[in-house]
Amino acid sequence: MAKIRVLENAYINIHQDIIDACKAGDRNAQFRIYKLYYKAMYNTSLRIVNDTMEAEDIMQESFLQAFQRIHSYTGTGSFGSWLKRIVTNKSLDAIRKRKNLVSMEDEKLDFPDITEENREEEIQFQVAEVREAIGELPEDYRLIINLFLLEQYSHEEISEMLQISNNLSRTRLVRAKQKVLKILREKKLKSSFNYN
Repeated sequence: MAKIRVLENAYINIHQDIIDACKAGDRNAQFRIYKLYYKAMYNTSLRIVNDTMEAEDIMQESFLQAFQRIHSYTGTGSFGSWLKRIVTNKSLDAIRKRKNLVSMEDEKLDFPDITEENREEEIQFQVAEVREAIGELPEDYRLIINLFLLEQYSHEEISEMLQISNNLSRTRLVRAKQKVLKILREKKLKSSFNYN
């Protein structure tokens, strides 16, 4: 019976041979990595910057940076997570360059009351409608909802990336969810008037 060696604190990546070839400078391996991850990385950037051409540029720049810094990938997490962090950071840098983030004072923010009525109310919408509603959010809310719900970053990670407090990250998430529900309700109301 073969012995299995347990690696502590190391992530076993199914594409490790390709990653190793990339570290050796193999252009074909880089292209293979690109083909494996480009769609997911493009979607990650698109959800953050909300612009197809900008997301495409960010994705390309991210892959270039990843290949230049591939030796810094230690294997302690998945390669996809490592690459996604590069894409997310580049996307956030693009947002910062636009200077559209609204700064809010933490002490001026209160968590909204969540009533029993809000909890019981369940609205069924298709994924496309929800994504469209998220795309209509103000940028600071759209960033938080995408980073937390879709990219699955913690509030601690989000607060570090956006240089805001955990409390502000949580507040913006609650408000973003409320705004998405409001947009979806308004669209549902409009469509019910259009059919009558």
